Amino acid sequence: MSVYDKLSSLDITLPPVSAPAAAYVPYVQTGKLVFLSGHIAKKDGKPWVGQLGATLGTEEGKQAARAIAIDLLGTLQAAIGDLNKVKRIVKVMSLVNSVGTFTEQHLVTNGASEFFAEVFGPEKGAHARSAFGVAQIPMGACVEIELIAEVE
Repeated sequence: MSVYDKLSSLDITLPPVSAPAAAYVPYVQTGKLVFLSGHIAKKDGKPWVGQLGATLGTEEGKQAARAIAIDLLGTLQAAIGDLNKVKRIVKVMSLVNSVGTFTEQHLVTNGASEFFAEVFGPEKGAHARSAFGVAQIPMGACVEIELIAEVE
């Protein structure tokens, strides 16, 4: 099944690339690696604001991470033209806006990791990963994720 067939079966339409909010570019390709800048969680087109452990729970954070993964695929498609060229999702780095006592950043980040495995399959979607708790994210967003992918 192609990546697009899988996305269609999930009723997912990829968004266009968002304009950068500061002095950076959305992606850079060097050789066969594509580096995507961090994407913040959005809900209804606006930053998904909140702090895990204070105003948001783990399940809502997981939904936010999945939403970011969809946005990341939109950017990756813009970068390479065809998501079927993805050889592997190599690395995911997740920043979770959370209180000091919140310890489930890894579970929040599963929202993105599980989505990539679902779309690309267990081999191409499996990746190295880091999940950090941070004091704040731009615009008060609850989660930010960046991605590295290998392409053909």
